[in-house]
Amino acid sequence: MTDSITAPKDAHAGESYSRFVRRQFRKSTFGMASIWLVIVLVCVAVFADFLANNKPIACSYKGSIQLPIFKEYLVGLGLSTWTAEEATREWSDVTYDWSIFPPVPYGPGTTDKTLIALKDRAPSSRHWLGTDDVGRDVFAGIIHGSRYALSIGLVAMSIALALGIVLGTLAGYYGGAVDLLISRLIEIVITMPSLFLILTISAMVEESSIWLIMLLIGLTGWTSIARFMRGEVLRVRNLDYVSAATSLGYSTRRIMFKHVLPNAIAPVLVYAAFGIVGAILLESALSFLGFGVPPTVVTWGSVLYKARSSTYAWWLAVFPGLTIFITVVAFNFIGDALRDATDPRLRG
Repeated sequence: MTDSITAPKDAHAGESYSRFVRRQFRKSTFGMASIWLVIVLVCVAVFADFLANNKPIACSYKGSIQLPIFKEYLVGLGLSTWTAEEATREWSDVTYDWSIFPPVPYGPGTTDKTLIALKDRAPSSRHWLGTDDVGRDVFAGIIHGSRYALSIGLVAMSIALALGIVLGTLAGYYGGAVDLLISRLIEIVITMPSLFLILTISAMVEESSIWLIMLLIGLTGWTSIARFMRGEVLRVRNLDYVSAATSLGYSTRRIMFKHVLPNAIAPVLVYAAFGIVGAILLESALSFLGFGVPPTVVTWGSVLYKARSSTYAWWLAVFPGLTIFITVVAFNFIGDALRDATDPRLRG
């Protein structure tokens, strides 16, 4: 009787590429921690009105139960209107039968007029992260600023991805005159310094807006994506399965969108994480220089801008700067983890 030795089976044999990427990503401790940090940041952005607001979440006023923050959403959607008394009410100064206020009972634009000296505006039990020179709570500004930071990063990066993927795919697949034309366009846009271009356009516009900043960042940030996409399409286009699809008479549209693009786009999406970082930093730099969003809009960069005129108010620079730093590092870790996870050399 002879002993037979059976070779161990590969537990991941036949694994799809998406499952392989997820498995590899979970191996990155910093990547997973950063994912959870970004999820928390997204939750803060979504529920910012319930975390920092001068209106109560729920209250009883003159025997009537009211939900001011919920009603504010309905008013914004045009499904309800404020009464004359509600529109002029100072919600934080009203005596309620009972009330439930957010953890930070200040809105991003709420000013505390009782603060006079610099020491009064410093971090305290009343204002956890202090206030700016006009008495606006820094913590409330950071909470609500997360909305604009994520919106600018995601929207601007979506514009850049759309342009970069489309133009890079066309250049890589068709080659020839199309490739030459798109490559020259990429080189022209790359030679333009993005920051100064956006500063110039923002200065020419009578009143800047958050949407204009998103659009400008997206229109100037697609070139690296297009170049990388072009290279990936050139690589995939010469593989055997694409040649087989061509010999079978499949249409160009089917080959491009069903065979080439899905197999070339995964490594390109890694750049999205780094692109979001770039968009957040660029908006913060614009707001810090005073050319970003309108003064009434509170962003992380606009809070930092206040630190320029209040050099002794260290909290205006430390807390928003730390928030930007942590967010940027988190997205960088996600990008690094994605880059390692999408490396086919790690399969097996």
